[in-house]
Amino acid sequence: MNPFSVTAPSPRARSAALDLGEFVTASPSSFHAAREAARRLEDAGFTALRETDPWEADDVAGDHFVVRDGSLIAWSAPAGADTASPFRIVGSHTDSPALKLKPNPQLGAEGLAQVGVEIYGGPLLNSWLDRELRLAGRLALTGGATVLVDTPGILRVPQLAVHLDRAVTKDGLQLDPQRHLQPIIGFSPVDVLEVLAHHAGVARREIVGLDVVTVDAQAPALFGADEEFLASGRLDNLTSVHAEVEALITVAGGARRAPAAGPAPIALMVANDHEEVGSASRSGAAGPFLEDVLVRLHAALGGDESSRRRVFASSMVLSADAGHAAHPNYPERHDPVTRPRLGAGPMLKINAQQRYATDGVGVAAFVAACEAAGVPHQHFVSHNAMPCGSTIGPITATRLGMTTIDVGIALLSMHSAREMCASADPLLLQQACAAFLRG
Repeated sequence: MNPFSVTAPSPRARSAALDLGEFVTASPSSFHAAREAARRLEDAGFTALRETDPWEADDVAGDHFVVRDGSLIAWSAPAGADTASPFRIVGSHTDSPALKLKPNPQLGAEGLAQVGVEIYGGPLLNSWLDRELRLAGRLALTGGATVLVDTPGILRVPQLAVHLDRAVTKDGLQLDPQRHLQPIIGFSPVDVLEVLAHHAGVARREIVGLDVVTVDAQAPALFGADEEFLASGRLDNLTSVHAEVEALITVAGGARRAPAAGPAPIALMVANDHEEVGSASRSGAAGPFLEDVLVRLHAALGGDESSRRRVFASSMVLSADAGHAAHPNYPERHDPVTRPRLGAGPMLKINAQQRYATDGVGVAAFVAACEAAGVPHQHFVSHNAMPCGSTIGPITATRLGMTTIDVGIALLSMHSAREMCASADPLLLQQACAAFLRG
């Protein structure tokens, strides 16, 4: 049971929630999230490395990061880090469910120009209706260059009026993803690529490829009688990306002592793309990005395959991804005993089918981190009759063989265009992540 009472957020927690809102606003796509994380790390003294350059010991010592598409890995290697230094890793994902532009997005009917989209991940489709939407993502240009694009709220998917669908209140809303979810962008004709080119500051003829999604244009906001809650798009899973970035900055800026059992760990964060569609990509958790960086980092410190295997065996991963709070309007959809609450701290996510990677050893490690940070924690398990989602945790554990723990803060309205969390929880997750990274 959680011994901490849930109250109005402290000034520090409120500030952290507002900062999360700023992070979300700056991160309308996975590519923007990686860029915003990199910007914050650079401001804190981290330096960028390129995967195409050789890495020597001097290159990997200290605080660095590397970006691959919509993913980012950063680390802080303490003084004296060597081939015996284990890794403490916090992982998350940068992508969120959305409507994604098709490669030939020109549509239109009834004198209106529309944008052709397909479904990315598993969004609550009804939540994309009747709200202004931004376009954001990456454009590939002739010659191989790429540029990020982010528009204001220029799209809208209008719902059919109740007068024309009297059955909707009785039978529920039925949406055909092909027919009913194509957003309006203006009066016909509108060249969608010309609009993207304008906002990206490039010529329309330069665009040869695009990775662009729609996102809610409404700004994040605190609400509730005492501003106990934060409403925002993409809390799944930018809550965790933001937490691990801020936690790594905190750890890098503070003194670390080596534990009695060995050297101080190398604190590392990974923010993978494409979790919402299975993680099987060059920048997803099922791809090689994290292993590539770990192998190269260890080799730059002078290690070989044997020493790396030993280090991996003593390393640990915290997979941070948002989870479900018990819903007051649907109490029967949750486990009858384990009832996660908003504002009660990060959840340990446990599943007998290994949809989450948490085991008893991992539970003990995370509880120790929470106790060291003075942070409450709680548990999450699924109702036995409800399918359980998954995270990057099991995939990362399978690829690397490291003890892996799945955690995350509690949300309501998960996979909506606008989700909600408790204002207190983002800071609590940051603090728990920092304690875990310290080892």
